This record gives sequence, C-alpha cells and structure tokens, in this order.
Amino acid sequence: DEDLASLHESGFPMVLVHRTPPPSVPIPSVTVENIEVTQRLIEHLIQAHGKKRILFLRGPVHQEDSLRRETGYRAALKANGIPFDEDLLIDGDFERGIAYQAMNKILGNGKHIAFDAVFTGDDDAAIGVLKSLHEHSIRVPDDVSVIGFDDLGFASFLNPPLTTVRAPTERVGEIATERLFDILDNHPSDDVLILPTEIIYRRSCGCQY
Repeated sequence: DEDLASLHESGFPMVLVHRTPPPSVPIPSVTVENIEVTQRLIEHLIQAHGKKRILFLRGPVHQEDSLRRETGYRAALKANGIPFDEDLLIDGDFERGIAYQAMNKILGNGKHIAFDAVFTGDDDAAIGVLKSLHEHSIRVPDDVSVIGFDDLGFASFLNPPLTTVRAPTERVGEIATERLFDILDNHPSDDVLILPTEIIYRRSCGCQY
C-alpha cells in the first residue's frame, strides 16, 4: 500500500487489476465480484446438497481475491448455522501442484479430517484436488463435491465437469488498458469498477448438468 501511495503521489500512471486501492488513495481499479458469489456458491453446497464439512483451499494470503472469497465462505457458513473450523482452511495458493500436495497431506496424515466438499479457490487448484481425490479412491461428486472459481477453458472438460464461477477476467484486462490510455491522454479516473460474476453449475458439485 505504501508503494502504491508513493507512486500515485509522484504522478505515475497506473490502473490496479484484481485489487482495490489503499484507503484514501484515488487510483482507478478493475476487479470482479468475489464475496457475494462465493457465499451463494457455498450456500448451494449446503442447501442443495446437504454439505456441512466444506474444505476451503485459500489462495495467496495477501491477495485480495483470495481474502474476499474467504469472506464469502465464512459468511455462508455463518448464515447457515455451521461453525467455522480452522482445520478446514488450508493453503492451495491458486496453483494445481500446491493444491495437490495439500490434499495429499490431508488424506494421508493418519488422522483424516472429515470433509464432504472442497471449495478449491480457483479452477487451476481444482485440477490438483481432483487428481488427489482420484488417487485416494474418493469419488466426485458421490463422496465429495468439488467447486472452483474462474470458469477457465478446461473447467467443462474435467471429469466430472467443474461447478465454478464465471469471472470476466479478459474484460478486466481490456477495461484496465482502456483506462490506462485515458490517463495517458490526460483523462484520469479514480473509479473502482467491480464486474459481475456468475455461478456455472456442473456435475462436480452433485448437480445433474
């Protein structure tokens, strides 16, 4: 935050992507809605599929997308009377290899943590989660539901197809670039734009799509 404030003070042209500016620093930014859509997605697992032990693989600790998805996850649990369990919150880092190792550690630690669903944090991490579950003979979605975030191009081709959130990532980049050119043309903006996201239901959560 201090570096951003210093750059802004110096007149350096910039637009933030997937994060909002520091308090009282009017830097334009473009991001996607994370909190409400994550809450609705977790509530879908709870209300439509009866899940109560939902493992959450959070992303990088200081990344705003990760923090806001965790906020939505916690809000869904609270709204449905499910106590938050620290054992169900692990680091996946939004990366398939790290998510794979994290799941293997949980499934092979001898004191198996009970869970009936996994929110992988993003679609790339979902690949590692699905691989680990398969290697431990855990069926998706029969035994454990799995959901992601981003709706990357491969999500519908996974086995089973991945329930996820469609986030307009390319549009974020387009708008950010347009705003940067506006700044360079002396038409600055300090708007914080949050683009809408959409849940895409597929079979990995238990839906018959």
